[in-house]
Amino acid sequence: MRTYWFTEDAYHRLPDSDTYESIRVNLPNSNFDPETGHELYNWYLDMWGMADEMGLDIMNNEHHQTATCMVPSAPLMLAILARETKKARLLILGNPIANRRNPLRVAEEMAMIDVISKGRLECGFVRGVPYEAAPANRIPYRGTARLWEAHDMILKAWTTHDGPFNFEGRWFHGRQINLWPRPYQQPHPPVWITMGGRGSTERVAGHKHVGAVFLAGYGRIREIFDGYREDYLKLHGEHAPFDRLAYLGLVYVADDEKTAREGAEKLLWYMKANKVPVKWSNPPGYHPPHIAAMIMKGQRGGAGIPLTTTLDEQLARGNMFAGTPDQVFEQLKTFWEYSGGFGNMLMMGQAGFVTHAETERSMRLYVDEVFPRLKQLEADSDPAETWERSKAMKVIQNVPLDATTLDFVR
Repeated sequence: MRTYWFTEDAYHRLPDSDTYESIRVNLPNSNFDPETGHELYNWYLDMWGMADEMGLDIMNNEHHQTATCMVPSAPLMLAILARETKKARLLILGNPIANRRNPLRVAEEMAMIDVISKGRLECGFVRGVPYEAAPANRIPYRGTARLWEAHDMILKAWTTHDGPFNFEGRWFHGRQINLWPRPYQQPHPPVWITMGGRGSTERVAGHKHVGAVFLAGYGRIREIFDGYREDYLKLHGEHAPFDRLAYLGLVYVADDEKTAREGAEKLLWYMKANKVPVKWSNPPGYHPPHIAAMIMKGQRGGAGIPLTTTLDEQLARGNMFAGTPDQVFEQLKTFWEYSGGFGNMLMMGQAGFVTHAETERSMRLYVDEVFPRLKQLEADSDPAETWERSKAMKVIQNVPLDATTLDFVR
């Protein structure tokens, strides 16, 4: 079990949301103060350094034209961390390669970071969220196909060492490809791909890449994780190890329930502030037709539009884990068992107005009192047996919790 600590580097000092249409794409950058931005960038880097010192791994990502994430180039941030940190695995999740004009640039950047960090890179590829199609000047349709073609080009560049080759794809073309430097890790750094539904699991499992799921909750986690495991077993004749799966949730740990609830409410800013109109979150061609129709009817939240925004609801859904160390461990253990198990916890531990002191205390309590028990839970479990047990578990959802346990019907 590994834990990757994460913050999305938000610029949270914004006017009331009633004064603007969307926090993404068209929020005027007159709302950004460069002096404040300077302070925030260095503050976030200090947090990642703190995570490294405490023995956690690090995750970062990028978004474009949004206050929710001030990192438009994750490779730049990761390059700093490759030099400034000493032990942490460095996960970029990820590179939106479907929107990049030249995937070879990504291959070069990632190889350079891998060498600087002496082989600590975990390289994630993503399709890109729907509201970034317009800023990238990309047609949303067939974004998944572009992702996998770019993926193939990058892996061939990483693993070809006998001189230049040409690449002829439908969307990407390369001449005299001869990567310098080549990656430190051989044959290449570990690859992660995000999975949003059952239809996205087969190719990830086929390559034995790490499949990562964000905020799917109890409602959808088994659909995706079970799909990956079924595909992995079918394609490789063996059960997927725990370390092939990852889950991202918001995590806040405190010394008592009252403090935990106050901190978790601050952390929930990430969902409450994510105001995005349908025109940006559901562009034609991005979602499958039936999903696009559901979003238009208001039956399902599009990317960036949370279905629920209260703390109790997010605790019940399995998107938020908050409380004392004992409570957070029990919440994570319950979700872990229900999902069939996973080996990578992606811990969003800071967002919005959560202060440095609050972040540090939550991180310390997690490292000292929660994380060791999660590692022992995985060490004592078998992937095949855990998956089989999970199939008999049914969770009662969408009910308020006291941040302690979930009710099960077995």
